[in-house]
Amino acid sequence: MNEDSSVMQMFKRGLQVSPEFRVGLTVTLILAAFAAVGRAAVPFLTQRVTDEGLLADGGVDVDTVVSYAVAGSVVLVIAAILAWQVRVRMVTAAEKGLATLRIRAFGKVHELSVLTQNEEQRGRYVSRVTGDVETMRDLMQWTGAAMIISALESTVVFMVMLAYSWQLSLLVLLAFLPMVGSLLWIQPRVRRAFQVVRSKMADLMGRTSEQIVGVATIRSYGVQQRMRDQLHGEIDDILAAERKASILASANFSSTVIGQSLATGLALIGGTMLAVRGELTVGTVVAFAFLVYMFAGPLMWIIEMLAEMQRAVVGWKRVLELVDQEVTVADPGDDGTPIPHGHGELSVEGVRLTYSDGPEVLKGVDLAVPAGRRIALVGQTGSGKTSLARLMSRFFDPTEGVVRVGGVDLREVPMRSLRRSVAVVPQEGFLFDGTVRSNLAYALPQASDEDLEHRALAAFESLGLDAWIAALPHGLDTPVGPRGELLSAGERQLVSIARAYLRDPDLLILDEATSAVDPATEVRISRALEGLMQGRTAVVIAHRLSTAERADVVAVMEQGELVEVGPHRELVAAGGIYASLYGAWVSQTRD
Repeated sequence: MNEDSSVMQMFKRGLQVSPEFRVGLTVTLILAAFAAVGRAAVPFLTQRVTDEGLLADGGVDVDTVVSYAVAGSVVLVIAAILAWQVRVRMVTAAEKGLATLRIRAFGKVHELSVLTQNEEQRGRYVSRVTGDVETMRDLMQWTGAAMIISALESTVVFMVMLAYSWQLSLLVLLAFLPMVGSLLWIQPRVRRAFQVVRSKMADLMGRTSEQIVGVATIRSYGVQQRMRDQLHGEIDDILAAERKASILASANFSSTVIGQSLATGLALIGGTMLAVRGELTVGTVVAFAFLVYMFAGPLMWIIEMLAEMQRAVVGWKRVLELVDQEVTVADPGDDGTPIPHGHGELSVEGVRLTYSDGPEVLKGVDLAVPAGRRIALVGQTGSGKTSLARLMSRFFDPTEGVVRVGGVDLREVPMRSLRRSVAVVPQEGFLFDGTVRSNLAYALPQASDEDLEHRALAAFESLGLDAWIAALPHGLDTPVGPRGELLSAGERQLVSIARAYLRDPDLLILDEATSAVDPATEVRISRALEGLMQGRTAVVIAHRLSTAERADVVAVMEQGELVEVGPHRELVAAGGIYASLYGAWVSQTRD
């Protein structure tokens, strides 16, 4: 498949994704055609003014000159109004189409599995949803409208030129042949150059986002200059790529300037020769020279805007690639089977998992957890605990095997039901910029402000956190800052726990929430977690084996396999892997 056919398919797909771009397009093109005809009438009126007014047999005919001048003014005003309407319609259609494209692209980001998202920098997704969509704005709103009007104007003007003199028209076409040749050679290279620019811009966006989030780490290690140099290097790469694309685009424009000069010269020379022979009038030669200018002017505008169009095409293609990216964790929607409320039993059957052609990280895991029981996942780093927990919350799907909650295969559960029945409390609680209240609202999106406040305060009381929330400067309306950074790590966890409690799930997935806090906060969080897990099925990734001691069952992972399962006391007495881990932990704790 060549590049041109690929671009045409991209345009076709783009109009399918955002049909608003083509709404009313036929009427817009008709208006643009009339606007072009109106502008093309000016040379015709000029010829009439010259031959019938200025060079009339009886001398200058003032009345004829005035009548044609008035007619020309009226035609130009009408053409301007039509062109304005074309632009308004293009802007309206473009904004609606871009809004749809943003919604589709942003929605796809949320549909992609965590595994898929981890394969690419988050900043690159931001670049596609924002920057790449923005590159299309000028094309769809202004450049596109101008190019349509210009193309129609050049077509209409050339038809008028043919009506005046086919010989001179052929000379004009001959003058523009070098431009056509350069256009065919340069445009694919311009497109590839802008692909490099957009790719490097996405890299820069990802790197910048990463450095902003990690600014504390950068400062703590004193590597600010190193990070600045890294960004400067990427900015220099973008500058070089932009310069290359601009040079290629400028070459096209230069060929158009040469073509216009050559065409005007040939038209004047050829027109003068025909006028001397009596085949053309003086007014016709003047009008034809004017027509050459009107023919070349829009072409120069089109060539100049082709670079912008190529930039927009590259951005459009990148957004469509995101929209069309395969969703590996599909939502069955209304065709699925909801998890029965109050049925939190969990079963893992023959589960295997491989990451992107890498080694197998889970190797035939089988596990069953009755409803209301608590299981601790234990094992060394890299043993597969987190991967197994993510499968239980369906952040991604197993390569083989089945994970069931309430007896239902998670792949058959609608996402709405899954997120209501299964809640995840990560090791570090993530909060959105806003207040404690606004973050709790994610658990109860349909609740009124009064209902949310009542249930939130009741939740904090049930979790033994009523004194803590009352001690905050503004209670539920206390600002938490970006990523919750106005609160301590422990306070963020408390809000996350309360948010999960409000969700009232049947199954809880907990990544040891007390592993990074001080002892006093650990006690508070532990008590809150006890309240959260009460009466619910809970899977806890246990970094501290004191958590495993309190679990009903302990599951020991090693190199992707489930090697031991049983109560804490039995596994310690068995003297196996868990006994060794527990003994080492007790020894370290005493030391």
